[in-house]
Amino acid sequence: MARPFAPGHRIPTDLLLKAYASGVFPMAESSDDPEVFWVRPEARGILPLDAFHVSKSLRRTVRRHPFDIRVDTDFAGVIDACAETRAGRHSTWINAPIREAYVELNRIGHAHSVEAWREEKLVGGLYGVTLGRAFFGESMFSRETDASKVCLVHLVERLRARGFVLLDTQFTTEHLKSFGAIDVPRRKYETMLEEALRGAARFYP
Repeated sequence: MARPFAPGHRIPTDLLLKAYASGVFPMAESSDDPEVFWVRPEARGILPLDAFHVSKSLRRTVRRHPFDIRVDTDFAGVIDACAETRAGRHSTWINAPIREAYVELNRIGHAHSVEAWREEKLVGGLYGVTLGRAFFGESMFSRETDASKVCLVHLVERLRARGFVLLDTQFTTEHLKSFGAIDVPRRKYETMLEEALRGAARFYP
């Protein structure tokens, strides 16, 4: 189910947070489309924190520390990289109102990025929204092999250590399923979300 947001309008951060608390999130048809649609899927993707799977090869990569992993040092750079066109993807759902709203969420402490750097260049990352004990994953990108995967491993470690109980992926892909992502019916997801919004978790210590 999707409904249009008024074209050309900013997305107020309080409205955006209320949407997440009700199981709704925004998307756009393309980066140059000023309209935003509110989406509430019948089946929701989640990545169970207690069933997160890391392959042996990725574990070896993580142990080698090929990247300098940072948090929130270039949130805008991460969202811009996630919005870039690349092979196999010629459009993006991240438009100007969405970018502006999430950069503001980062400024007020409700959105975060996990970043992979090499030789002072941003080579991979992911970002998402925090609310209560839930982390709502939005998008990820890689400019080097395994960069976003390593960021995901670091994200999950952080969420587990700091009291989070729900990692929302919105939808599932074969890539996310390889880490253990599953689809849950909307009603079950909303029950999980309600539980996750009780109490608080800290993304920072």
